[in-house]
Amino acid sequence: MSPEGKKLFNIIILGVSFMFIFTAFQSCGNIAQTVITNLNNTDFHGSGYTSMSIIYGVLSASNLISPSLVAIVGPQFSMVVSGVFYSLYIAVFIQPATWAFYTASVLIGIAAAVLWTAQGNCLTENSDENTIGRNSGIFWALLQFSLIFGNLYIYLAWQGKTHISESDRRTVFIALTVISLVGTVLFFLIRKQEDTKAPGDDDSTNEILGESSSARNKMMRAVAAFKKSITLSFTKEMLLLSVTTAYTGLVLTFFSGVYGTCIGAVNRFGSEEKSLIGLSGIFIGVGEILGGGIFGLLSKKSRSGRNPVVMLGILVHFIAFYLIFFNMPNDAPIAPMEGTDQVAYMIPSKEVAMLCSFLLGLGDSCFNTQLLSILGFLYSDDSAPAFAIFKFVQSICAAVAYFYSNYFLLQWQLLIMVLVGFFGTITFFTVEWRAAAALAARGSDYSSI
Repeated sequence: MSPEGKKLFNIIILGVSFMFIFTAFQSCGNIAQTVITNLNNTDFHGSGYTSMSIIYGVLSASNLISPSLVAIVGPQFSMVVSGVFYSLYIAVFIQPATWAFYTASVLIGIAAAVLWTAQGNCLTENSDENTIGRNSGIFWALLQFSLIFGNLYIYLAWQGKTHISESDRRTVFIALTVISLVGTVLFFLIRKQEDTKAPGDDDSTNEILGESSSARNKMMRAVAAFKKSITLSFTKEMLLLSVTTAYTGLVLTFFSGVYGTCIGAVNRFGSEEKSLIGLSGIFIGVGEILGGGIFGLLSKKSRSGRNPVVMLGILVHFIAFYLIFFNMPNDAPIAPMEGTDQVAYMIPSKEVAMLCSFLLGLGDSCFNTQLLSILGFLYSDDSAPAFAIFKFVQSICAAVAYFYSNYFLLQWQLLIMVLVGFFGTITFFTVEWRAAAALAARGSDYSSI
């Protein structure tokens, strides 16, 4: 297999592995609060929103050390170990206990930081300036198939059910645990590149490759990666992109946890309210996959850069927020187990709810594919620290959003996303214009998204 073919193979395996793991995890996140609501009349007293807040809070803090960990053990082994912890978190729901639930939330937060840092490193190692847009799109599209499969199962299994039984819960979470483990094993198929630098290395490292396995050299790489993360955090480009990244964190919380809960709480949807959670996830996945395919795989045909894609993303999201505001009861995110009988500005429509799910996914893919692309382009030599900062900002904002989702009515959650999304789009434009100027100065053709 040619070197280019090997790199493409690695990107596909990376995407398929993440697809399996996040088929399990995102389906778990989508139904966690609904399942827990049915458990809270037992000895279990956890909160899905609180768990996700813990996960993303720990994830954000762990991103400070994740580049160093990836530098020491390598991206492949980092992803394998992280995948095991994802599987353990999902397995907790088979026989839930409050202490195990929150302990697993802390552990998966650490694992997620390492997993996404290693993913960014692997993506960049197997890409160059001409293929980073394509590879980001391939990875994102494969990853988002995860929203299709898990949610399709939930939709079919829970159709017509208003209460989730113990048997239903165990069946779903045993299946999701096995799926997560399959994705973890697939990481072993990624082929190592013969001539790549470890995170935090500089050119002088090539002189000591023979000693790369020594403890001293690994520690030097770890310290270098940590220092590089701190340095990159305060660059103008990274600070500007952090506003855009913050918006993706808020949206991630909304479509992966809050919106499904809202749909499941609307009593006017009748006996379909629980199965519609799965159907909503499917439509989100369709939007994500469509966006990844169009804006990633077809990126080479665009000569106008990343800004039009991000502009499309924010417009699509604003339309979705507007429709959700009119369609969903204001108390839906915090409704009790009995659900809500309130009505917003229109009679709740299943068709409008599913359209909004699709728009949420499409807009999210616009932002994330372009963020992956511009980070890989700007920081090709420092990929692990750059992607660690990206996940740090995204996850801390997701943690904050999960926390206030316990208390804020729907209208305030939508308003926060509108404001942050507006400013995040402006800051992304600024960085992209600087990237275009840098390409022009080098005499390159600005044709890659």
